[in-house]
Amino acid sequence: MTLDQMLFGVFPYLAVVLVIVVTIWRYFSDRFSYSSLSSQFLESKKLFWGSVPWHYGILVVLGGHLISFLIPRTILAWNGVPWRLYVLEVSALAFGLLALLGLVMLIYRRATNPRIRKVTSIMDIVLLLVLLVQVVAGLWTTIFFRWGSSWYAGFAVPYMWSLIRFSPDVSLVSSLPFMVKLHIFGAFSLVALLPFTRLVHLLSLPLSYLWRPYQVVIWNRRDSRRN
Repeated sequence: MTLDQMLFGVFPYLAVVLVIVVTIWRYFSDRFSYSSLSSQFLESKKLFWGSVPWHYGILVVLGGHLISFLIPRTILAWNGVPWRLYVLEVSALAFGLLALLGLVMLIYRRATNPRIRKVTSIMDIVLLLVLLVQVVAGLWTTIFFRWGSSWYAGFAVPYMWSLIRFSPDVSLVSSLPFMVKLHIFGAFSLVALLPFTRLVHLLSLPLSYLWRPYQVVIWNRRDSRRN
């Protein structure tokens, strides 16, 4: 078995099995740990300037990946017109840079604030580093290997569908540049890390809020003018 077969033919399934098994075990053993473990009460200003660009940037980028995964032929047809290809590539680059800016700010915040460092775990550090490598690899592909959106729709999407069909076609990624391979491997690494990190809060959507009774919140504040 070659290294590519191990990384892109076996590891994706191991990552999925790991995330399912550990997530279920964590839910039944310690379901209250399903949290983003927010440190906003310790420091909020830098968190705002890191969290907001990170979330806006990464959500748009992930949304673009999802759309290309669902309708790859439409994306390739869209890219057939040069100006539309340029718009898509520049937009992806802009939001990718926005995500990188936010992530760097979040890393800087954890590295320089003593109060935040005290509540930072080893898995927090591992997660931030893997996210940094993943974002940099994606931006590297966008900048130095042109037309990444077409690459993704033409090679990565068929590869992922082959995984879903339990017939992984590793040849679709074997000839891709190293940074593209790193980006693909990084995606499955994040899947494997999900149940061990604060990313697990993505699975705890507050759907019950949609049908629960309204909660009345009373704010009592002493009027200073009466004192």
